[in-house]
Amino acid sequence: MLKIGLYGINGHQIHQELVDHPLAELAAIASFPREKLPDALRDNDRIRKYATLEELLADDSIDAVCLCSPRRADQTKDTIRALEAGKHVYAEKPCALNEADINAIIDAAARTGRVFHEMAGTAFGQPYYAIREIVRSGILGEIVQIITEKSYPYYPDRAQDEALDGGLICQNGIHALRFIEHAAGTPIQSIQAVETGFGNPVANGGLQMAGSMIATLANGGVATVSCNYLNQPGSGVWGEESLKILGTKGYVESSSGGQQTRLVIGDQDLGPLDNEQASADWLTIVFKNFLGLAEMPFSLAEELSPTRWAIRAKLSTEK
Repeated sequence: MLKIGLYGINGHQIHQELVDHPLAELAAIASFPREKLPDALRDNDRIRKYATLEELLADDSIDAVCLCSPRRADQTKDTIRALEAGKHVYAEKPCALNEADINAIIDAAARTGRVFHEMAGTAFGQPYYAIREIVRSGILGEIVQIITEKSYPYYPDRAQDEALDGGLICQNGIHALRFIEHAAGTPIQSIQAVETGFGNPVANGGLQMAGSMIATLANGGVATVSCNYLNQPGSGVWGEESLKILGTKGYVESSSGGQQTRLVIGDQDLGPLDNEQASADWLTIVFKNFLGLAEMPFSLAEELSPTRWAIRAKLSTEK
């Protein structure tokens, strides 16, 4: 049973998933308010509370640390400190804000013998896992074009400083890049992006509200990405997202945050996907990998590739 420490709550922290998880239990928290814990864990006196990450890392009973660092720009440093303290690390995306830091994380994991993973499970929930399996089956033929959008809502506490959460492309658009590489299985070869702060209600704020990316794929195909903070409550979903993968023999698509799907092969409209089939639980896969019980579905380089391309896309907007 893995003993997990949580640091920070700036992102998708995993406290809810640690209620009765078969492979892991919550052992300690730092920079994490106890009142944010689920009811089943809040009054558990065995869960130790530390004031700092350093104190958490000094706890020899902790096997792995989940990082949602207060500033995403500091998360690489936090990751390396945790790895060097002998902990496995599971980190909120983007795990780093530049490629040198990605390389430093990979090097630290190799040097310390500890395991690092990013919260990179976008393609492993439904309907994207079903889409991934459809692509892998080959029935779409050669993948020629991918069209995808990721839209989150704006709210007053959205970070105006990209150092806090990574910014539009690296915090939001990264999901769409994972659709391309992890769901469609098509590595990106080049990327260009534009973005705008137009529509930001904060005068002189640093939040980019919308962006577009265009990519070439290693197989000769192309992809386009839209990402924005313009989703509205009336959509009925927090993340309004769409994905269409077009091949030489057919296409598969998902819209309305995965609520509507369709598969067309040649002259056959096969209708909605079977989203009831078992999907892969990314967190459980990660825990099994920490324990040496399972291999990951792709290499660490492939896992972090969408993060690299998000960073490169962001850099292209500054040229």
